[in-house]
Amino acid sequence: MATGPDLSSIRWLDAEGQPVSCVEKLKVLTETLAELRQISQDAFEDALLMGCAEPQIRQVLEEIARSLDNPYRKRS
Repeated sequence: MATGPDLSSIRWLDAEGQPVSCVEKLKVLTETLAELRQISQDAFEDALLMGCAEPQIRQVLEEIARSLDNPYRKRS
């Protein structure tokens, strides 16, 4: 079973391209993304067990990611 990227090894950058260095922030982000990955995996497996086509499931998961709204975006 694939485990995905090693989330703890990702070098996170801020909006200016500088590394995010706060250990607590990085810990929370890593934990949250691991939870998201597990929930996505569970939904993926459920859909497969229900007989849904794998490419379509992946497409829907990608569309969900693309549809996320940034509530902190600076608006002009």
